[in-house]
Amino acid sequence: MGRKTKTLAKTERQTKLKKVSSAEPSHQIIQFGKIWPYAPAPESTKIVNIQPRYELFINGKFVPPRSGQYFDVINPANEQKLCEVAEAGEADVDAAVRAARQAYEKIWRKMPGKERAKYIFRIARILQERSREFAVLETINNGKPIRETRDFDVPMSAAHFFYYAGWADKLNYLIPGREVAPLGVAGQVIPWNFPLLMAAWKIAPALAAGNTVVLKPAETTPLTALLLAEVIQQAELPPGVVNIVTGAGATGALLVSHPDVDKVAFTGSTAVGKKILRAIAGTGKKATMELGGKAANIVFEDAPLDQAVEGIVNGIYFNQGHVCCAGSRLLVQESVAEIVLRKLMRRMETLIVGDPLDKNTDIGAINSRMQLKKIQELTQVGLQEGAQIYQKRCELPSKGFWYPPTFFTNVAQSSRIVREEIFGPVLTIQTFRTPEEAIEKANNIAYGLSAGVWTEKGSKILKMASQLQAGVVWANTYNKFDPSSPFGGYKESGFGREGGRQGLLDYVKIL
Repeated sequence: MGRKTKTLAKTERQTKLKKVSSAEPSHQIIQFGKIWPYAPAPESTKIVNIQPRYELFINGKFVPPRSGQYFDVINPANEQKLCEVAEAGEADVDAAVRAARQAYEKIWRKMPGKERAKYIFRIARILQERSREFAVLETINNGKPIRETRDFDVPMSAAHFFYYAGWADKLNYLIPGREVAPLGVAGQVIPWNFPLLMAAWKIAPALAAGNTVVLKPAETTPLTALLLAEVIQQAELPPGVVNIVTGAGATGALLVSHPDVDKVAFTGSTAVGKKILRAIAGTGKKATMELGGKAANIVFEDAPLDQAVEGIVNGIYFNQGHVCCAGSRLLVQESVAEIVLRKLMRRMETLIVGDPLDKNTDIGAINSRMQLKKIQELTQVGLQEGAQIYQKRCELPSKGFWYPPTFFTNVAQSSRIVREEIFGPVLTIQTFRTPEEAIEKANNIAYGLSAGVWTEKGSKILKMASQLQAGVVWANTYNKFDPSSPFGGYKESGFGREGGRQGLLDYVKIL
């Protein structure tokens, strides 16, 4: 028996761990002892008024789709229908782009930066004033816990509008010695994992730079984008400056391929990003892509281990693994692998899976049946490849889309679960002996979006950060964001940056 195998076997004996083999149901779990439950603390939904039907937001007004088509939006926590939402067709997308072009030519690009800033500031303030409404709606539509939407998604969305409002009258300082100008109409397609925050990431810098926008939210999570349209009306933004068209992939394809769109901004899967790039090749459109990720969280033997375990949990479980930068690969130094595994197992047992609107909940629902199926399929692939699976014991609700916190050990670098983005609360664990081995394993995949390094030595952090092929490297923390810090990836994780001064550069042309 090799050294690594001995370490894992010893861990299992010490923690009385029940191992799930490929022949056993994947819901079997570890038991460490009784966990006393919290009393329920559900957030009231009375602040949210979900309309039975939502239209398209074009030229400052909500208008019915010319396609005449609508689709259902459901609550992933209980599979109940929330409402119907308009599905934009070719004529609808064309109307939105024409409205954006007219607003750009006649109003927005001519408006002084300090005046544009006033509108963006106003949007930020209204977002703050209506923060609870946005948080509850995001949780209902997306399935993520109310603690995450309340404490991160909505405040960070407002912060991005505040930050870029401050840039609107300072564009002459963006590139020293050079003048810049807006690009024109930006076609923006965002995913379901952070519906409001992704909208803020894209709309705020585009407006600050003087562009107008047509935004297409994900078909499963359009409601906070449509509520943001109400905020835009409330802020009295000139008609056509921001337009929101809802629909599935076909609507997004119509938007990015529209001949009058000057800039394409996309966040989503690598496969779809490649299709978009093929579609716009040779058109002269500027593009930014924030695509998939398979981030490595690297824990050295001199790391603060309890803090590292919290960072691991925050990086993969608190967000259900529904972020491209999720720390879905744990690389832990062999000498402390045993203790880290033991601490992680015990911490997993304290996680609360359940009603996303309950303020005690740590892990909410998976966003859709399709995504849940993908997680389940890749989990089975891991078992077939010989990995050992460990899951938290919990009773999942009978309705809705749920998956328990999970991690795999005994995985090879060539395993699909190590190399492919699962986009769920599933962690793979590997060991390493030297920093060079950790760097080699971390970089030996197609993605390069983010990474985490845990060590008490600053020199080691700097060495790792300089050699890791990742757009963002967190040191002794994970999933920390700020509007002034750029975010983006390398390799198949995309190109371009969002946030900070760099986030503006992709929305301007240099004169």
